[in-house]
Parts: sequence; structure tokens; C-alpha cells
Amino acid sequence: MTPSASPDGGSRPRLRADAARNRAQILAAARTAFRELGTAAPLDEIARRAGVNIATLYRRFPDREALIRQVVVDGFTVVLQTVDSALDVAPEEPLFAIERFLLQLVEEREMLVLPLIGGPVTDDPEAVALQRRIADRLEELLAIARSQHAVRPDATAVDVITTGALACRPLPYLPAGQATALATRHVRIFLDGLRPDGARPLPPSLTHEDLTSYWSSAEGAEPASGAAAV
Repeated sequence: MTPSASPDGGSRPRLRADAARNRAQILAAARTAFRELGTAAPLDEIARRAGVNIATLYRRFPDREALIRQVVVDGFTVVLQTVDSALDVAPEEPLFAIERFLLQLVEEREMLVLPLIGGPVTDDPEAVALQRRIADRLEELLAIARSQHAVRPDATAVDVITTGALACRPLPYLPAGQATALATRHVRIFLDGLRPDGARPLPPSLTHEDLTSYWSSAEGAEPASGAAAV
């Protein structure tokens, strides 16, 4: 099989078309099941939703942890691609670039289910590397915005990513269109709060290292409520 690029710059064997399709269906079913039932969702239920037998699921993902890890890595990969896209327009329109980043996350929120519902934590090296790269790219985006006096100087990458997580949280009682409209409204309120004119002082911000420390101490626990940063 021909190797293909992975998000961390390595290579993986390219799957046959039917195997790739089964894998994508399993991951999509897992995201839905985890969102509805938590990460303890039965694997045979995930296989049923994916339209495959349980042996096919185990062939692609040997255990629950492997499936969870891949869902998390896929979500972080989407976030990284989204911030990279925002950076393309940041030099000309930095505040628009931040808005674009956040609203694209809202559009892709189905891919971000595990980070957005507060867990689970994974210490998988690929996931950790993706988180670090996301934080670095967001700091770069904010540095561009600060240099043009487009955002308040005390805004941090954690502020931006936490807002993205909150805007993307599942709202099960709202139709999809209304949920998106509400998330868009909250994003734009946040963007107005980023502007430097008339901004009130903020309490101290968490850092990426703070979040990493909290995630590490919570490993194995799945919070019942509250949004973790993407």
C-alpha cells in the first residue's frame, strides 16, 4: 500500500477504498455515539451505526482507547487546519481572521465532539503535538492583530480557543440553523470584546501550560459538564 501523509508529518499506509470508507464510517458513528452516550458507548452500537460488523471495527481500532484517540486527533487536526487558513488573511484583516477561525470551527463542530464535551484526556503524542501547534499558531495570529492595534493587548490564545469551544458546544434542543445563528452571535459579541477601545481590565488568563497540567491531572476522568479548550 502507498504511504500517505499524517497530520504530524509522518506517513501511514494508504487504505483500500473500501477499508477507508469503513474507517470513515466508524469514526463518524463514534463521534455521534460519544456525543449522545459518552465515551462508554458500546462498541457494538458504534459498529451498528457505522453499518459494519464488530470484527471490522476491531480491525481498524483494536480497543476503545485507539478509537477515542483517533477521534481526538481528527478534531485537533481540523482546528489546526482552520487556524492555518485564518493566518492566510491575518496580515490584511486580523480581526476578520479571528472571526473566520471561530466561525469555521462552528461549521466543523461535528468533528470536535470530544474536546468540546470536556474530554476525554489523551496523552497520545500526536494529539499533544497538535495542541501545541494550535496554541503556537493562535499566538502568532494574535501577535499580528496586536501589532495592528486590532485587539486588546491582554487577549490570549486560551481566550480565543475557549470561546471556540463554548461556541461549538452541542445544543441538542435547538435546530441546527438556530444553533449556528446563536453561536455566530456569541462569536461576534466576543470579537467586539477583543477590540482595544474601552476594554475593561480582565482577570489573569490561563496559559496553555496551565491547561496541559489540568488535563494531565484529570486523565482518566470525564467531566460531566463544562467545556475544555479545543
